[in-house]
Amino acid sequence: MIDHTGIGVADVARSAAFYDAALGALGLRRVMELPEGDGSDGVGYGVDYPVFWIDRYHPHSVRQHTAFAARSRAEVDAFHAAAVKAGGTDNGPPGLRDTAQGYPPGYYAAFVLDPDGNNMEAVFRGG
Repeated sequence: MIDHTGIGVADVARSAAFYDAALGALGLRRVMELPEGDGSDGVGYGVDYPVFWIDRYHPHSVRQHTAFAARSRAEVDAFHAAAVKAGGTDNGPPGLRDTAQGYPPGYYAAFVLDPDGNNMEAVFRGG
């Protein structure tokens, strides 16, 4: 089981504006900033503790993929709308994914490229 993960970004402030909106739609918020209260080096998102970090320490623009669990199809829709409004690029609108392409039945997801080109996904695995 994964406790936390993260990615490097070129500009923490620019990316934080994107993730504040996109992850906020999924119920995540900034729970830690490095330096404390400033966040210019890194920002950790979560509920009680950081589960996803963005920082300037790790390589950026390596085109990583991260999928965040949503609690409903509406949350997937909200993630996509917030992420695009915050400057992300649509990389697959909300909808059921094709089982012929390897997705399980009921896989409802949306994909958005963040400011560094990372593929961010919100998925609801429900009926």
